[in-house]
Amino acid sequence: MKFTFWGVRGSIPSPGPRTARYGGNTTCIEVRSDNNTLLILDGGTGIFPLAQALLQNKTGAIHANIFITHSHWDHIHGLPFFTPLFVKDSRVRLHGAIDPDTGNGIEHVMGVQLQNSYFPVSETQMDATIEYQNLAVAQPYTLGDAVVRNVVMNHPATDLGYRIESGGKSLFFTGDHEPLYNIYPAEHSEHAAYAHWMAERNAAIDAMVQGVDALIADCSYTREEYPAKQGWGHGTFDTALAMALRCGVKALYCTHHEPTRSDDELEAVFAEVMGRYADQLGELKVFLAYEGMTVELR
Repeated sequence: MKFTFWGVRGSIPSPGPRTARYGGNTTCIEVRSDNNTLLILDGGTGIFPLAQALLQNKTGAIHANIFITHSHWDHIHGLPFFTPLFVKDSRVRLHGAIDPDTGNGIEHVMGVQLQNSYFPVSETQMDATIEYQNLAVAQPYTLGDAVVRNVVMNHPATDLGYRIESGGKSLFFTGDHEPLYNIYPAEHSEHAAYAHWMAERNAAIDAMVQGVDALIADCSYTREEYPAKQGWGHGTFDTALAMALRCGVKALYCTHHEPTRSDDELEAVFAEVMGRYADQLGELKVFLAYEGMTVELR
């Protein structure tokens, strides 16, 4: 199994000379199983260059399975520009959660974007076969030789973290995730009950991450930046490292880079964090994700 990063920025595309090394596209990760089944994690603007590569290298019909973590713009706004949607004989299946508040399924994500107020082409004008698969939480889903499992992460919108397994190897992608914190003060009557609920949620997440070969995690902020961003639904380099060490993963890939952070600033932040954790990492490998980075799990 292998995976390639096509978009690593968070919140909003940030192209330009300040982000040229790591890339300015928003979240999109291509995953290939051992038998070459194509799975795509999120449809940010990185899905457009991925589409161009798929068309350039295509030897037959393109069958793509897109797994959406959640419906915030930076994770879906590339979907209408996924060029295989306009190619006859292609099949694109969109997977995701049902919104518990509205009851809307994953088809709503595409339907909203393709309203003529926002996009000039309707779904009926697209030549590919488009399918929608609403996922039940925690239920395994099999595609070829790949098994995909999910768990609900912590974000203002329903966000599924995905574990993909193929050929004895595994990866986990958090999507956007902020570690849970108790919203009630210690003296509040609801504090203990909320702490118990948090423990259950954290146990479910850690169980899904446990022992993966690659953890791809939301590392938007530094620990110094986080207090001003609490409740926004994003993690820090420190919380991602804590998860990786706690769950015994082999390698951590830091992504969802802050859009205002230049490549130089990103590397400086990363160097500071790695310096602080140098004597705690053991065999854990840690990388800054960049567009075009391909990792083969052996």
